[in-house]
Amino acid sequence: MFCRALHSLTVIAPCSVRRAGFTMSSAPVLLVRLVAAAHSVAEKAGTIVRNVMSGGDLGIVEKTGANDLQTAADRLVQQSICASLARKFPGLTIIGEEDLPSEEVSEDLIEPGQSEEILKVTFPSQYNSIKEEEAGDGAVLGRTIWGVLGVGAFGFELKEVPQGQHIVTTTRSHSSKLVNDCIAAINPDKVVRVGGAGNKIIQLIEGQASAYVFASPGCKKWDTCAPEAILHAVGGKLTDISGNAYEYHKDVQHMNSAGVLATLRNFNYYSSRVPESVKQALVPKM
Repeated sequence: MFCRALHSLTVIAPCSVRRAGFTMSSAPVLLVRLVAAAHSVAEKAGTIVRNVMSGGDLGIVEKTGANDLQTAADRLVQQSICASLARKFPGLTIIGEEDLPSEEVSEDLIEPGQSEEILKVTFPSQYNSIKEEEAGDGAVLGRTIWGVLGVGAFGFELKEVPQGQHIVTTTRSHSSKLVNDCIAAINPDKVVRVGGAGNKIIQLIEGQASAYVFASPGCKKWDTCAPEAILHAVGGKLTDISGNAYEYHKDVQHMNSAGVLATLRNFNYYSSRVPESVKQALVPKM
């Protein structure tokens, strides 16, 4: 399971197991409980961030350089996410963006609740046999958006760009010749530059853009994991720039070294317009 402290928390797969006081017939399956817990943790994370912002001291430190910063909100939110989920689901492997010292997490950062609304949702039976160590889940800061393949996605109103319009959303701060060459080859009607992979996926599902194009190795698995889960839950698709699916198991390389291409609809249209030279420049690194 990958989590990004400020932007997203992502769980991919689920299971149903016997636990103290519960049987498979009387308790929601693991994925339902996991998503319900993740939803509550995401709400808690939002409160933590707002508290840090209103306090005025962001507690900024440099991680690896002047362009790679970490705030107190980053640290506190990751502690909250990881500790809250690990307490409820000790079998999860959780991989976070931030490197944090191993220390006891304050109890006021722990979120013990679960969304009662999600606990009432019936998930497809295909999720019934997945084990806790195979699981993961998804949400986004500011509002909480969640989704599961076969169930749908919730917390927003699904909209699409009018037919015939081609609007590309791409990086705001990590542009390059390769990124610009790829976008030029697509020849969009409009280019929208925003920060954050999750924000770009929101552009797709809320009808502000028709394709997310990032021909660069700049983002990581924790950037795309939750957004991809949401996008797939509403019938969209996210891959590397050559159309290869990303994986999110615990041993996977964290860097998305071959870029990102995502759409809500018409994936093949955009994929066919990515120049071969761009694909070759971003051949997936094994």
